Amino acid sequence: MPHQFTPQEIADLEAVLSAPRFATYLRETDGDRHRAMELYCWNTNVSSAFYVLLQFCELAVRNAAVEAIEKEFGENWHLNRGFAYSLKNPTKRNVYNPRNDLTNCAKRLPTAGKVVAELKFAFWQHLFVTAHDPRLWDLHFADVFPGYDTTLTIAQARAQIYQDLDVLRRLRNRIAHHEPIFARDLDDDQDRAQRLISWRRPRTATWLDTFETVTSTLRSRP
Repeated sequence: MPHQFTPQEIADLEAVLSAPRFATYLRETDGDRHRAMELYCWNTNVSSAFYVLLQFCELAVRNAAVEAIEKEFGENWHLNRGFAYSLKNPTKRNVYNPRNDLTNCAKRLPTAGKVVAELKFAFWQHLFVTAHDPRLWDLHFADVFPGYDTTLTIAQARAQIYQDLDVLRRLRNRIAHHEPIFARDLDDDQDRAQRLISWRRPRTATWLDTFETVTSTLRSRP
């Protein structure tokens, strides 16, 4: 991370970002333009570091959910009307509709694998609601999340995943839209992501610890 910036470099960055966006960093640093530049660079670095962790987290949860669904509805689960009708179907505008997301993907994509890749992050989160306990999680949770905290009931563990995904989905969206994340409790975000990966496969979480850069980047905040 650079530590010295010329006035022109700072002016150029503000022009690239836009004055309103750079103002967010100026407010955090009491108007100190040099410190605001450092904070922006750090925010970019920590966002990049989280990308790796979030990628593994999303894949872990998504593939665990697919495994559970396949156990119950078969390999062509994306075409199973019983499964589709078990999904929420809100009618309000601007409210995510998991049933529509699935049916629309299934109509235009040839395989379950391609459907999985196209479904929104929110789809997987919405699978971890109480309504899916009888047919999915009561039967298959322990199989697809073998590292989960067994001091919790299945319902409690499933609810924990829903909560973790809700928090991490918001983080993911902020990073994807190049928004500042420095005001978040990033240590908590990291803990949530690592927990989900560990519940899916503890050894993968241990391996990931050897090269993730979130921890060191959090310690280097200016």
